[in-house]
Amino acid sequence: MQLIVFSKMLKERSIGELIELAQRHGYDGYDLAVRPGHPVNPENATAALPEAQTQMTQAGLRLGMVTGNFDLLTADHPLAEPLLAAMDTADVRLLKLGYFRFEPVTMDYWAQVDEVRRAFAAWEKLASIYNVKVCYHTHSHYCMGLNAAALMHLLRDFDPALLGAYLDPGHFAVDGEPFDFGLAMAREYLSILSMKDVLIERVAKNGHGAAKTRWVPAGEGMVDWTAVFGELRRTGYDGYVSIHCEYDIDEGEDWYGTFVREVAFFREMRGDGRE
Repeated sequence: MQLIVFSKMLKERSIGELIELAQRHGYDGYDLAVRPGHPVNPENATAALPEAQTQMTQAGLRLGMVTGNFDLLTADHPLAEPLLAAMDTADVRLLKLGYFRFEPVTMDYWAQVDEVRRAFAAWEKLASIYNVKVCYHTHSHYCMGLNAAALMHLLRDFDPALLGAYLDPGHFAVDGEPFDFGLAMAREYLSILSMKDVLIERVAKNGHGAAKTRWVPAGEGMVDWTAVFGELRRTGYDGYVSIHCEYDIDEGEDWYGTFVREVAFFREMRGDGRE
């Protein structure tokens, strides 16, 4: 397994600084946010993405994935084809899309499934031109494909070489299913995993109770990481694992120190240092 870090929380760092950070803490590269304000962004990606990959490769690292902006949902987006062309030139083969939302009160679920699948069919054609796999992330809280079962409503019968599942054990804990159950459904499409941990807490609501999610450092939440990594080993997964480093921390808390511990945690789960 190759540990990469999602660069969303490292927006202010240059590519050179990202390289230094990875080398200092022993991970393998980046899931690069190509978003406005980042060192590689939608406007400069044609030149900047291949250059970033060259710098990473020379340093013994890799850009394993590009995460597009939140509005990158359909293949007719004006930046979609230029971004895939830049990825092909840079030899970055995985792209993460934004999220299709679902509102139960105003939307018909199966009609929305059909709409997303039409979008995926167009992505499949574009992906085939540029040899890129377009991935969709299992994200809780009223996103289409919020767990593996719902994701397979969207992906089933598409080419798994061109459309992939981006599974997230943390979001499974919120709106999902047991990790091994979800993996069994989506395994053919599994292309990358997102790693984050979560606590579900009770809060008072209208004299009763409701659930509130809080994203916490890995090992402090509800995800059974021993089971997750055990299942990945059992099934022979050897792809990318993206560490997201998105925590609900109070103002003044040490984000960087938590980041360092998070990377060390997942290096241990991967088995770094074992004989």
